[in-house]
Amino acid sequence: MDWTLEVVVVPVSDLDASVAFYRDRVGFHLDHDTDAGFGRIAQLTPRGSGCSVVMGTMPNLRAMPPGTQHGLQLVVADARAAHAELVGRGVDCDEVVVLDERDGGTLFGFRDPDGNSWTVQEIRARAGQPLIPRADDA
Repeated sequence: MDWTLEVVVVPVSDLDASVAFYRDRVGFHLDHDTDAGFGRIAQLTPRGSGCSVVMGTMPNLRAMPPGTQHGLQLVVADARAAHAELVGRGVDCDEVVVLDERDGGTLFGFRDPDGNSWTVQEIRARAGQPLIPRADDA
């Protein structure tokens, strides 16, 4: 049986501001923003990812205090290009650090408006071999 990780909850204090941050600054695709009557939920997905982030006002999405999700990780083929893209969109990013010259050893971080933290890791092999084949590559 396959077990796939497809959604991670990101606890936020202001849903509108967070959707704008992840969509407009980080570049995630807004899959849906739904008002269920008793609460609102938004789901966003990074391009090329099989896992999305969910945030909202429903009680189960408020179990963690805003800003307490740490250790989330994104993988890109070129960390310096990703860093420049995010900084160009107004995201406050840490400097790119090379911990190891081997593939996978180049990283930088950023935080959302609530302080939830992300690490961006460079894996150059993703340029030619994405984990999930892109529709435009078919």
